Amino acid sequence: MKLGIVGLPNVGKSTMFNSITKAGAECANYPFCTIEPNVGVVPVPDERLEKLTQMYKPQKTTHAVIEFVDIAGLVKGASKGEGLGNKFLSHIRETDAICEVVRCFDDSNIVHVDGSVNPIRDIETINLELIFADIETVNKRLDKARKNLKADKKYQEEIDLLERIKESLENGISARALSFNEEEQMLVKDMFLLTTKPILYIANVSEEQIENMENDKMVKEVKEYASREGAEVIPLCVKIEEELSGLEDDDKKEMLEALGLEESGLDKVIKKSYDLLGLMSFLTAGEPEVRAWTIKKGTKAPQAAGKIHSDIERGFIKAEVISFDDLIKAGSMVSAKEKGLVRSEGKEYIMQDGDIVLFKFNV
Repeated sequence: MKLGIVGLPNVGKSTMFNSITKAGAECANYPFCTIEPNVGVVPVPDERLEKLTQMYKPQKTTHAVIEFVDIAGLVKGASKGEGLGNKFLSHIRETDAICEVVRCFDDSNIVHVDGSVNPIRDIETINLELIFADIETVNKRLDKARKNLKADKKYQEEIDLLERIKESLENGISARALSFNEEEQMLVKDMFLLTTKPILYIANVSEEQIENMENDKMVKEVKEYASREGAEVIPLCVKIEEELSGLEDDDKKEMLEALGLEESGLDKVIKKSYDLLGLMSFLTAGEPEVRAWTIKKGTKAPQAAGKIHSDIERGFIKAEVISFDDLIKAGSMVSAKEKGLVRSEGKEYIMQDGDIVLFKFNV
């Protein structure tokens, strides 16, 4: 699962990406793996794993991970091939969701590409390029569907859907703001539209704004804009995040407390991005390893078992399940079983976030 980080020049996009990579490279709890110069795989912070590690004392602890892609090359006219436009759009098309960094601070030493700071204008610059690219995609699909309509009337439904999407796009409204039934969702998914991708806005503030960043005027404007398309906003100071990412755990905790923050903004971004992609974790725990496994929300037990090994899915018999909260309250797995908190679930069981599971199988 990939999440693309986008933004105009000088908004803090690359600094944020570098903070994520730095955090992974230098902090023991956040190993970082670079698989391309601009792609990083980072662990999803999960306090549950820390508690299970204390309980089981395993040989190793493995977090779930999320992949971030630093996407460069956006300028006005990207949809028409300006700058690195075509490359920029193709990179976004390969991601599952978008993380858009927006500048919400004034600084005469950092020149804004458009001459002044205006977060809504910046958002619209990027979103319009995505909308223009989608209009081109929809028009091509419409031409094809209209030709096919002569031979098969079933294409009328697709034409109606495409015209509804086109009208929305031409009014400057992203396709993600529209609602689709199950059949329409299948058609939309097949189009690979850029504006249907889930989006998370990062409002980058200055150090001076951090104490009241939730109520900052520009941050509020971004929140109001995002609410219209059901998107979320995380305000943070990228400069401070860069400093935090280079600290050892104890120093990091001390700095966060001094700033009056419960957790770093980057941790919030990683957690929220994981959620944005419709992902969750189930857990396995024992002396060899405590581990979080990534699955899509709504996954059934056999398919979750397949994440561990295909043989377990193939020979699935049942799953012994206990919720993380129940295990912690019980104090141990032995105590949890004595209290009847461990359930036996079959093939139709839909996994829940934080389930601790032992799969029974026979191959």
